[in-house]
Amino acid sequence: MSREILEAMHALAVEKGISSEKLVSAMEDALLSAYKKQPDSAKYARVELDPESADFRVIELLVPERLEAHLIVETIDEGTTYDPETGEMVEPQDPEIDPAKLAAYRDQIDEQDVTPGDFGRIAAQTAKQVILQRIREAERDMMFEEYRDRVGELVTGLVQQKDSRYTLVQLRERVEALLPKSEQVEGERYEHSQRIKAVIKEVSPSTKGPSIIVSRRDPELIKQLFELEVPEIADGLVEIANVAREPGYRSKIAVVSYANGVDPVGACVGPRGSRVRMVVSELRGEKIDIIPYNDEPARFVAKALSPARVREVHVDDDGRQATVIVPDDQLSLAIGREGQNARLAARLTGWRIDIKSETEFAEEEHDDTYEEEETSGRCGAVLSNGRRCPNASLPGVHYCGLDSHQALRRFPTNSVTVLAGLTPDDLTALADGERSDDDVADIVARAATPAPVPDVVEDAEEGEAERDAAGLEPAPEAASPDGEPDPAPSEERAS
Repeated sequence: MSREILEAMHALAVEKGISSEKLVSAMEDALLSAYKKQPDSAKYARVELDPESADFRVIELLVPERLEAHLIVETIDEGTTYDPETGEMVEPQDPEIDPAKLAAYRDQIDEQDVTPGDFGRIAAQTAKQVILQRIREAERDMMFEEYRDRVGELVTGLVQQKDSRYTLVQLRERVEALLPKSEQVEGERYEHSQRIKAVIKEVSPSTKGPSIIVSRRDPELIKQLFELEVPEIADGLVEIANVAREPGYRSKIAVVSYANGVDPVGACVGPRGSRVRMVVSELRGEKIDIIPYNDEPARFVAKALSPARVREVHVDDDGRQATVIVPDDQLSLAIGREGQNARLAARLTGWRIDIKSETEFAEEEHDDTYEEEETSGRCGAVLSNGRRCPNASLPGVHYCGLDSHQALRRFPTNSVTVLAGLTPDDLTALADGERSDDDVADIVARAATPAPVPDVVEDAEEGEAERDAAGLEPAPEAASPDGEPDPAPSEERAS
């Protein structure tokens, strides 16, 4: 063989990034195929190529008949076929000897040198085809090995072409990926030669090289973009615990810090919002809420509903369900447009979230969901300002020891506003557990239709004690026109 051919083969190995061993093996197979095109060629043979001198030898294998059936590789003769890449005809190959079995019976097989003087034109063309095919196979294998372990990795590519089914993205020279319609973000447009970022979704081998599927909808895209922009995440100081995303509209990410003094939310936002702004720009304006992760479910759920303010959260650990109480003016913000904010918060936390306003929660009857609160926990009374009583409930009941709160057991609501027209004696009677509902029916009826002008003033000392127990500010003293407090009420008015 010409020395120039060997040097060209080494240069090709460097250019294509293919090992010299693979090219030498490809050259040996090419020479063997060329030899098989020669008339009167040996049935079983192999080629030995010296990579230093470029000399080769064709060795005929003299296989005994008793070993022939045992050594050959079984093949199915399907006649002449076509190469899917070149379109040229490919004739069926002769049976080959299994290399593993050949090594075991090497001492029983004789060999002889049958190297031909030269190859004809057809043989040379066959050798060329085999070499090119082996080079293409080696390139495909290299590309597949390069990308097979990169699933979930962020890649950058140029848009080459698009149609109704997919968009073709060039990752590098002779490496292309498909962005299917199902992995595209609704509303995004991809123009020719536009540079886009995506994550590798799937890599599989094919006859034309590795089939690479990339995605712009995968939540992993947000993780990779933040890792690219936030050094603390790349260094492992801050971690993105979870991501909930509705592509093209809104996303929520939960972040946690593993280093003292590092604010995970501030690290992701960046100076004046520069870091998160870069991520939003790459996602074409998709809104991103950054939530601090918390091991306590109630706090985590409350933060996940940001930007809405949450009053309190009741959690059911067994059913992983959380009931969230928000101010009346925050209800629509907590739910979001078409329930988007609540839906993303549920995905982020992994808890089922039920959102209620303070008024709705105060007026609803106590159902089975809160049976555990009837025997323990906080008092269930709702004060006139809409907040729940901060006192602990008495054992076996749902309310604290105040008569006005114990009296709520007689009513279908837990709001103290229903007791506005009752006297202290009425409250004491309603709070007495030994009295039946019939005994206090007239008081309950009077509470349902209070008098227009109350003629009973609650005892000041008892009223102040009740307000202190409920966590309210003391009532201000009435002032006279000259700025001095009014005198104490007369005995006649107090009675």
